[in-house]
Amino acid sequence: MSSPDISGILEKSKELDRLRIEQENVLQEINKMHKKLQTTPEVVEKPGDSSLSRLKSLYIQAKDLSENEVNVSNLLLSQLDALLPSGSSGQRRKAEGNDQKRKRMRADSDISKLNASARSQLEACASLKGEQVAARVTGDNAEKDEWFVVKVMHFDRETKEFEVLDEEPGDDEDSGGQRKYKLPMSCIIPFPKRNDPSSLPEFSLGKHVLAVYPGTTALYKATVVGPPRRRKTDDYLLEFDDDEEDGTLPQRTVSFHRVVSLPNGHRQ
Repeated sequence: MSSPDISGILEKSKELDRLRIEQENVLQEINKMHKKLQTTPEVVEKPGDSSLSRLKSLYIQAKDLSENEVNVSNLLLSQLDALLPSGSSGQRRKAEGNDQKRKRMRADSDISKLNASARSQLEACASLKGEQVAARVTGDNAEKDEWFVVKVMHFDRETKEFEVLDEEPGDDEDSGGQRKYKLPMSCIIPFPKRNDPSSLPEFSLGKHVLAVYPGTTALYKATVVGPPRRRKTDDYLLEFDDDEEDGTLPQRTVSFHRVVSLPNGHRQ
């Protein structure tokens, strides 16, 4: 075997190592995205979210790297075949087949995880039937979103829309009675379970939240100013935006099961 032949094989080997390292890095990013979608599936419905686009880009990158790895492996095998005695081509074909099979299995596993996350999200939405949730309805002013408490009547898995009932519309409603809306998943935020405060995340002091204003069914942006959940009452002490009295913001008590995270891009 001549020195140029050895040099060429070593160069291809280095390239193969580089491709495999890049594949591992991409796979780690894919797994991070899967974990994100499994823990917070509702993020894909938020305006401006690019999680699915990012995941698609990672899949394409992983596919390209896999194809490049196969090409480099084939070149290495060809170089070795040219230097080794005849009779080893069968082993080469077997190695190529096993390598491609492993890649297909890994890709199928990743897709299965993503599908499972989507199914889990739909199941969670369907389970909200009969529950009260926070709903966003765009008012006459497109620059402002109105949030209020509604009851989930139905969730359509095909259209991914909620049918909800506003049981206590304001005095300014034309109909004077209860109103129904059809809203996408991105316009719905489930409330924490009243009977399970221990499993819920606590909002720290200074955190901006969305909360039901006392004595109403409307939600407004507020800031946590008291201990996050006092042991005896499980209440938050909040200061609501635009709630000034005599030039100061009064501190109001709101039960933890009427406080949710402030959505990204909140307009109010």
